Amino acid sequence: MTPLEVIRRRRPGFQPQVAVVLGSGLGGLSDQMVDAMAIPYGDLKGFPRPDVSGHQGQLVLAKVGQTPVALLEGRAHLYETGRADAMKVAVRTLAALGCEALVLTNAAGGLDNDMEPGSIMLMTDHLNFTGQSPLFGEPSDDRFVDLVDAYDPALRQQLLDHGKAMGVPLHQGVYAWFAGPQFETVAEVRAAGILGANAVGMSTVPEVILARHANMRVAGLSIITNKATGMSNLTLSHEQTKKHAALAMDKVQQLLLAFLKDYGS
Repeated sequence: MTPLEVIRRRRPGFQPQVAVVLGSGLGGLSDQMVDAMAIPYGDLKGFPRPDVSGHQGQLVLAKVGQTPVALLEGRAHLYETGRADAMKVAVRTLAALGCEALVLTNAAGGLDNDMEPGSIMLMTDHLNFTGQSPLFGEPSDDRFVDLVDAYDPALRQQLLDHGKAMGVPLHQGVYAWFAGPQFETVAEVRAAGILGANAVGMSTVPEVILARHANMRVAGLSIITNKATGMSNLTLSHEQTKKHAALAMDKVQQLLLAFLKDYGS
């Protein structure tokens, strides 16, 4: 069976409006949702098999208020598979289920001095430094996707409004996608900053492109887990990423829950 068939068989009649992808160290959001049901990625052909700690690898179908939600706990990265389209089946399945919007989260290194670890950055645009696209090989002219306002202005404003109402400050900026898995060099970070980046990371951009190709609206949140390479004396590691992601965990979860609840009203 296709992933869509599996999901519809296990959760008949459930049609999520919004999907959320959780990045490194950001699991646990589903614990605060109601009527939740989890399907392991292993039961969904073509879904990623994340091998990065902090990524659980399951699809959760649940509700926040009256809003039906699809939650992807874990993603695949270019550095795991060598394929930029590793999330293609997952994103297209979400669109086929009826998701109108996709909210993406990630852990990132901050370039702005006022973004300390634990800060949250609302993504306004991105830079793709990998030279890769999940649309390589697509057979028709719809592969030429317009990425103007790829990060939907109305969704961004809603998140800003919720953040202000909750006392959760949101920075805004451009996210630069690097392939990884090694962290960026000092020179790469410097170049990214010159070109307009405010944060750097190893994910998210492929899902944005796939979602826009599927006519889904997109919003993105970067959790700043460290100062980017060369901006502090700390040695970077994935353990540090997970540790500092936890600093923003509660704020991110409460912000997403408020946004999702309001989305269906």
